[in-house]
Amino acid sequence: MIARAVLRTVGSAAALVAVYYALPLNHSSAWGAVTMLVIGLVVFVGLVAFQVRTILRSPFPGLRAIEALTTSVPLFLLLFASAYVVMATMSASNFGERLTHTDGLYFAVTVFSTVGFGDIAAKTEAARLVVTGQIVADFVVLGLAIKIILGAVSRGRQPGDADGAQRIHR
Repeated sequence: MIARAVLRTVGSAAALVAVYYALPLNHSSAWGAVTMLVIGLVVFVGLVAFQVRTILRSPFPGLRAIEALTTSVPLFLLLFASAYVVMATMSASNFGERLTHTDGLYFAVTVFSTVGFGDIAAKTEAARLVVTGQIVADFVVLGLAIKIILGAVSRGRQPGDADGAQRIHR
């Protein structure tokens, strides 16, 4: 069971990264980037809601929560990385240089981790607004999403709830 969970986790993260690198981000427009980011964030919220539900119904909620986090966080980071690559392609002044897919991912992870090496920086107001949006969303993801997922693990482990009773009888 643990091996399957690890394979699913690695497989989904690898698939997300492969799709990210396959996307022709250097041919997108500003509206395309905004639309992609907004739709992606809606999908992200939907994914977290679905994952909370599966955690609650899982016979192994802790394992399912780890799977949920290792799918949700990469998706979240790749959404912002995509936006950064598109913005840098549209105008080199947004970040001081054009960003490759790897540079965009690196920058998104750097912002998420609050390390901020300073080698890539948002130079325009538009870029700074998107980075600020990621920072605010980072707090939400780290605070709210993790709290919700861990709360679902706690509820999923309670033997007295309806889902727990159904799991015991299966």
